Amino acid sequence: MSAVPRSDQEKRKQISVRGIAGVENIAEVKKTFNRHLHYTLVKDRNVATQRDYYFALAHTVKDHLVGRWIRTQQYYYEKDPKRIYYLSLEYYMGRTLCNTMINLNIQSACDEALYQLGLDIEDLEDMEEDAGLGNGGLGRLAACFLDSMATLGLAAYGYGLRYEYGIFAQRIKKGEQVEEPDDWLRFGNPWEKARPEYTLPVNFYGRVEHTDKACKWVDTQIVFAIPYDNPIPGFRNNVVNTMRLWSAKSPNSFNLKFFNDGDYIQAVLDRNYAENISRVLYPNDNFFEGKELRLKQEYFMVAATLQDIIRRFKSSKFGSRDPVRTSFDTFPDKVAIQLNDTHPALAIPELMRILVDVEGVTWDKAWDITVRTCAYTNHTVLPEALERWPVSMLENILPRHLQIMYEINARFLDKVSKKWPGDVDRLRRMSLVEEYGEKRINMAHLAIVGSHAVNGVAAIHSEILKKDIFRDFYEMNPEKFQNKTNGITPRRWLLLCNPSLADAIAEKIGDKWVTHLEELAQLKKFANDPSFIRTVHKIKQENKLKLAAYLTKETGVNINPASMFDIQVKRIHEYKRQLLNCLHIITMYNRIKKNPNAPFVPRTVMIGGKAAPGYHTAKQIIKLVCAVGNVVNNDPVVGDKLKVVFLENYRVTLAEKIIPGADLSEQISTAGTEASGTGNMKFMLNGALTIGTLDGANIEMKEEMGAENIFIFGMTVDEVEDLKRRGYNAWDYYNRLPELKQAVDQISGGYFSPNNPDTFKDLTNILLNHDRFYLFADYEAYIKCQERVSDMFTNTEEWTKMVIMNIASSGKFSSDRTIAEYAREIWGVEPSWEKLPAPHEAR
Repeated sequence: MSAVPRSDQEKRKQISVRGIAGVENIAEVKKTFNRHLHYTLVKDRNVATQRDYYFALAHTVKDHLVGRWIRTQQYYYEKDPKRIYYLSLEYYMGRTLCNTMINLNIQSACDEALYQLGLDIEDLEDMEEDAGLGNGGLGRLAACFLDSMATLGLAAYGYGLRYEYGIFAQRIKKGEQVEEPDDWLRFGNPWEKARPEYTLPVNFYGRVEHTDKACKWVDTQIVFAIPYDNPIPGFRNNVVNTMRLWSAKSPNSFNLKFFNDGDYIQAVLDRNYAENISRVLYPNDNFFEGKELRLKQEYFMVAATLQDIIRRFKSSKFGSRDPVRTSFDTFPDKVAIQLNDTHPALAIPELMRILVDVEGVTWDKAWDITVRTCAYTNHTVLPEALERWPVSMLENILPRHLQIMYEINARFLDKVSKKWPGDVDRLRRMSLVEEYGEKRINMAHLAIVGSHAVNGVAAIHSEILKKDIFRDFYEMNPEKFQNKTNGITPRRWLLLCNPSLADAIAEKIGDKWVTHLEELAQLKKFANDPSFIRTVHKIKQENKLKLAAYLTKETGVNINPASMFDIQVKRIHEYKRQLLNCLHIITMYNRIKKNPNAPFVPRTVMIGGKAAPGYHTAKQIIKLVCAVGNVVNNDPVVGDKLKVVFLENYRVTLAEKIIPGADLSEQISTAGTEASGTGNMKFMLNGALTIGTLDGANIEMKEEMGAENIFIFGMTVDEVEDLKRRGYNAWDYYNRLPELKQAVDQISGGYFSPNNPDTFKDLTNILLNHDRFYLFADYEAYIKCQERVSDMFTNTEEWTKMVIMNIASSGKFSSDRTIAEYAREIWGVEPSWEKLPAPHEAR
């Protein structure tokens, strides 16, 4: 096939961020590409498919990684720095190819080489499956963190699970979410390297044998953990770190009883049952279900990871010396373990079990080592999202760990009672064991007690943890609690997804911002520069045209590119208040219908995100958005003034298309419910203005850019608490606000569901009688704030000045800054900007 001719803009290679491809590099890429097509894929150009070409390109790029990857690990062995282990059950990586080419500075060479071969690199990039091993913010944060750790030269390893099926693919059929399996590995993954030589056993079930001197966990069932390594390149520093994902494999032996009884099928099925552990990512992240398989996933990940960490410690230059290897005294000086939420919290009792039962370390010393090694990041304040495991389940699956957790609890409560004698209620509140109802272990309490540092992910969130959720623990150990405001990697979220804007910035201030995002502050001096204002506006319009064309092709909805692109993309959840957005859409629709000739600033409202399959209300919200869109988009009175688009199957790759084209970013959670948010930062960095509540990182964004450059509305955290105390009555607002009443009546009366008028009765019942997130209390302020947004949008120059101020103020929200803070203040290591020698350079 022949490549599509490229525009002058696309051909321009002279910009500082991208660099110029040398002729020899292009020739080398072509040669390697053809070699992989021939020898790795066993194809020629006559029969090769687009996917074959993608794999050939991926292997070509990976060749550039391998030498750096090996060299990095050699360097870590020689220097023997403290190693950072990031444990996360989710990594929302997205695609690898483009990010790797940018970080290795070979994008121009690959682009030109393929062009000369008659191929379009963008077509090949579209062949790559998203690695969707995460639900949303938590997993995407982990992915950004790995990028920053490599860019900052930290000896870091990401550990997780290699799910066969990632987060489900969302399809909208007849206006409803339908989940389809995300079989992301069906064509293979060219980036990973299986490491069967490092396979480790993980035990489940069994019983505990007590002797005079020790406890032994015996008669267990074994599942093997096979590691798959994925390269994580830093930005142009020749560092390539490793993300190691575990896959479950049944032991080689069949169940001989079944086998000898002639039940071969049952013997095979038993093997499959063990392998289910790494089969699928749990999407019900915010509605915690005490599923046995989920518990097994969590333990499987930490058990394999801790064995690997200890193996690496013992084989390191420092750890391999005899007294060090056996005493573990210096383990916390060489190992830092970061728990990404409570999912890996079983690392605490597992490390204790290994130290006490296997290595023969005394309890007190083992506990000191464990606490000094582990640190815990909390990501949520919603009570239903805090994990609590039934004691009966733990007793069955992890009997020794339950004993250890009981012992940890007894010793901890002894300290509490010494500090607050006679305060029985405090003991109950702080216990790891919840006694009411079914006995459960509170994993957040375990993570706090077993860690030397506990952090929230935005200033307001960390304050809520100290003053409310974990107040008792803060009073006991205030020195443990810290804040680490989240960040995003500017490599993926500006350089990769918005190259035109990246170029324009580089032309003004150079390219140091790519690794030092605070450099963007220099753009403030251009906020009133007419030429720069025109450039930024033009880039936004080009991005909007691209996005409009893509969405029209995907959805069939004709989108007016001159309209305001008003976007809310995130998991569908009541606290994120997509319903409030919906009420605004209906209010705008009613105003147009009531007075079609009144001036109206055209809008295209886009809402995207997945609802957990078991979360009925969230799925109803999607159904309502689609139903409202169906009415609005087909009403001739409305025309081009208002369009509503539900963005199907929102994922990292779709975010990279949407965010550069956004005018308005909706961050409208009830104050005090969103820990931080990172989508808000991505929109800000790409020049979208924010309408939001004083929640999560919105507060810090406002501090950075100034109140005049963000649209803030609604109750504060204190006002929400006050309303809760006084008692919230949704009916008061419903009866007082005619536009709100009209919108709610239309939803409940079947205006948007004429074939089944009762479709949305459940939603309106929640809004009127059981709304924990106070939508109606913020409705009036939200509508008024949206009017301010529309007014400002009509003044292109002033709007674009605000856009420039947003971009210029986003330096704080780099994950490089976040990781540097973790490194210095929690892990006790110093980031390094030293570039490692490239593989072809002498050491």
